[in-house]
Amino acid sequence: MDHHAVAAVSITGICLDVLGGLYLAYDLLGGQHGPLRLLTRMVTYSIVFGIGYGLGLGLFFGIAGGVATGITIAIELHRTGSKHDHYSLPWEAVFSAIRGIGFGVGLYRILGLPYAVAFAGLNTVGQVFAYARGMRPGLDYTASRRPRLSRGQLWGAIIRTVGFIATALICSALVQHVDHPWVFAIRVGLVVGVVTTVGTAVNPYIEYYADNLPERRLGVFGIWLLLCGFVLQSFQYWVAILDIPVT
Repeated sequence: MDHHAVAAVSITGICLDVLGGLYLAYDLLGGQHGPLRLLTRMVTYSIVFGIGYGLGLGLFFGIAGGVATGITIAIELHRTGSKHDHYSLPWEAVFSAIRGIGFGVGLYRILGLPYAVAFAGLNTVGQVFAYARGMRPGLDYTASRRPRLSRGQLWGAIIRTVGFIATALICSALVQHVDHPWVFAIRVGLVVGVVTTVGTAVNPYIEYYADNLPERRLGVFGIWLLLCGFVLQSFQYWVAILDIPVT
């Protein structure tokens, strides 16, 4: 077993313990008007996008891309839901850069640093251009118990798919050491496109869930996070007790 994997599992456990403690401290953090509603969005979107990216492009990409996407989208949708507007273009450029860096980090272990840097840069520029044209996470925003996908959101997902395919092909042409560049580009584009479509469709339910979740359920969720964190943190000790080889 790779020692990096053991360390990643332990770190994940620590993070879950911290999150669980925050949920249990709901009242101390301001109750309904505190930061936990935003935190709920961050955790939920990170899980949704992380699982989707991870299934299509590997665990490391899922973690890096999922966290970067989940946190930034949560912040933007929280603003849209509470104030019914969006951030200024400079701030949206910052969010684009964070997501671009997340994707670049995710691709670093697969294709190396030059490809990752090129992909992050092109991806950031493309997202800023999309923001300038009115294509943003808060497009056709709604909060309800039912999934929803508007025509504008569907077109946005299609454009995002094409954009990621083009970005991957350009990066492959610049770096010139990617095996089967068309296959990889289509894979990246389809994974991002499908995950974006699914994530956009469930946005209304997540938004409704984040704003209307009862306090008792927040506490139960915190307890489950603590238990999961304990299990993951103890993983490194079970590896030692069972004498599992670590490389």
